[in-house]
Amino acid sequence: MNKLFAIVFFLFLSANTSVFAQEEVTIVVQDSLNVEDIDPLSPSKAAFYSAILPGLGQAYNKSYWKIPLVYGAIGGGVGIYAWNNKNYHRYRDEFKRRLAGTDDPTGKYAYLTDAQLISAQKQYQKQRDLSLIITVGLYILNIVEANVDAHLKQFNVNDNLTLRPDIYQNDLNNKQNLGLTLSYKF
Repeated sequence: MNKLFAIVFFLFLSANTSVFAQEEVTIVVQDSLNVEDIDPLSPSKAAFYSAILPGLGQAYNKSYWKIPLVYGAIGGGVGIYAWNNKNYHRYRDEFKRRLAGTDDPTGKYAYLTDAQLISAQKQYQKQRDLSLIITVGLYILNIVEANVDAHLKQFNVNDNLTLRPDIYQNDLNNKQNLGLTLSYKF
């Protein structure tokens, strides 16, 4: 029994040498991202600027190439809304003239019946309302995009964390294989 106890005690002491020694372990972690680089108010500023003037949040984020896309989308929506609104009022005004009894038999819409005028009004009104909803949606998307872009600008992306396609040779049949390589360096 004493021999067994002595062997277990000896193995315990040899395996765990730090029982009697005090070691000081210092772990140094170097972060490549400075504290000054992160501005927690940046996303809210970008969203606020885009809400005030569409495209201003993209300029704040220095994503200048997105500004023409924002103005093209919102401007196109406003243009489609104006065109549908103009046509809606044309057909509505012609229908009102016919109801008042002042219609011109040689007028621009003389070939249309009253039912066709009502149908055209409803169609252009529906398209006008839909284009307004889409334009408001694009305006909100502009604000959200500026906010998300400002958040992603603060995301740490460097060569220590990469995901890239890789072509490697299979050792069994010497064929080329395609795969993804995820590298993370400490």
